[in-house]
Formats: sequence, C-alpha cells, structure tokens
Amino acid sequence: MKSWYTIRARASGTEVLIYDEIGAYGVSAKGFLAELGALPDDAAIDLRLNSPGGSVFDAVAIYNALRRHAGDITVWIDGIAASAASYIAMAGDTIVMPENAFLMIHDPSGLVMGTAEDMRSTAEALDKVKGSLIQGYAAKSGKSDDEIAALMAAETWLDAKEALDFGFIDRIAEPVKLAASFDVARFRNAPPEVAEAASEAEEPSATEPQTEGVAGSNTQSDLAQVESEEPRSGDDNPMTSDAVGIRAEAIAHARAVIDLCRLAGQPQMAGRFLEEDLGLDEVRNRLLAAKAEATPDITAAHAQPGRAATTNPWGEVIARTFKTKG
Repeated sequence: MKSWYTIRARASGTEVLIYDEIGAYGVSAKGFLAELGALPDDAAIDLRLNSPGGSVFDAVAIYNALRRHAGDITVWIDGIAASAASYIAMAGDTIVMPENAFLMIHDPSGLVMGTAEDMRSTAEALDKVKGSLIQGYAAKSGKSDDEIAALMAAETWLDAKEALDFGFIDRIAEPVKLAASFDVARFRNAPPEVAEAASEAEEPSATEPQTEGVAGSNTQSDLAQVESEEPRSGDDNPMTSDAVGIRAEAIAHARAVIDLCRLAGQPQMAGRFLEEDLGLDEVRNRLLAAKAEATPDITAAHAQPGRAATTNPWGEVIARTFKTKG
C-alpha cells in the first residue's frame, strides 16, 4: 500500500518526508509512530513537509511523538504546510521556510451522519481538538490563545515573511519551485500561487538550486523520488509523463474512495477497499450493503419508516384486491 510518509537514514541523522495527505490511502499514523519510535532517542531529524494536511487526529499523535523525541528536530517546509501539516511543523526545534513556501492554519472540520446528538458530540469533539491545536501554535509563536483562534477561524495563509513575523518559523531559506500535486480546492483562501502550482503539478527540474538541509540532499529531486513509485537510477532519470498521469489517476481514485467512505460514516473501510483495488461502483455497493446490515429491524416497539417484515409484498396485495370472481 502506498504511504504518505518516508523515513530514511542519512549519514548526519534521519530524514522524514511527509509529501502528501496525512493519513491517506488507509495508512494511519500508527506505522509512522512505530518507525519513529525505532530511531535512537538522540537521533537528529530533518522533517521535510509538502502536504495539504489530512487527519487531524493523526497529526496530533505525530506532533506529540516528535515533541517527546530527545534529538534535535529541524522542519523544512518545502512547499506547503497546510492544515494538519502546519501543526506537525510546530514540533520542530527549528522551522525553516523558503521565501515562496506557504503555511496555513484553520479550524478543524469533519463529517458526521446521524442524529442531532451525534452532531452535537462531533461539534464538542472539534472544539476540544481546536483547543489542543491552539496550544501547539501558541507555544511556538508566543501569540495569545485568542489571537491564534482568530487566525484559525479565518483560514490564514502565511508566506515565509509573514510566518516569521508571527513567530511560526525561525528562518527563511532560498525560494524553491512549488510542486504541490494535491487538491487545494477544499480550502477557502488558498493564494493564487498555490492553486496554480497544484494545477500544473509539473515535475521539478533537476537543475533547481539546492536548499539548505541535509548534506547532499536536493529538495526537488527528493520530491520527485518520493512522488514516484518506480525505481530511479539517478536524478537524471525523471518520471515519464505516463508515470505522472498514472500516479495522478491513482491518487484521484484513492481520494474518491476515502471521500465515499467518510460520507457513508465508514472511514475505516477505505483501507480495505484500496487494498482490494475496488472500483467506485463496487465501493458504493459494499457501503450500501454495510448500511443495510446495520439498519435495525422494524418492530412494533421501534417503529421505522418502510414496510414491516410481516407485510405482504405489493404484488400479493394487488392480486388479492383485484381478484376476479369465479
């Protein structure tokens, strides 16, 4: 199964890359935390982010695990750290952004199907999550809780200079070419530069200048390597246009499956459907079947709309009503 993160050893420490939607493709933070926990306690970590966010619960778990890590953590925002990804970024001891990168914070959101009580419970849970996020942003920036809450409510996008002024980052690096191959249409206030980069989703050039970071590491070539599932013989062997198209189609399909499962109130089923490589029609059929199995039986004590199990089929009713006399 495809993963949205990569953890790999380097001569000077460990590099962690999150270059996609957090918690996507049915892969939760559990695997990430297991790999992170296997690192030496004092290992230096370079965390590189280019992500639109994702599961806020996974992000909170990752943030807490990184904060517990004894080694020094440097966060590099290689393009976009939006939503849940921006919260993970706050775990860094040092946070670096290229001049043209973006950081975005906003209120957590979610989908719920059910009764009014279900919706009230979800609203209360989102309020609690927001309170937790505020603490992380405030701890890094030094801003008050009220200031952070206002920024979140407005869905605030910050470039490197603004993020530095607000205290969310520590240093600005040289600009890089944005390569945001994910959908930003879900956000209200995405800057035009972000939307343009996401729509183009061009393969980064191997001649792009190297940003600060791990010795010998080129942010753009790393991005190309992580975004491609095919082996590479070197940085002079970029993905073909066919490979880019296939990957984009696979990601679009995965997101559609995840969205269907969320709308049906069965997000835990997405991973199984993706593993089985099911088409969208089959996913819908299975979700409908699961909903039907979960529907309570009709009883006199628990009335439900629809025909009771003891009711005669319409065909029998019609036949009896219009039966001819012999």
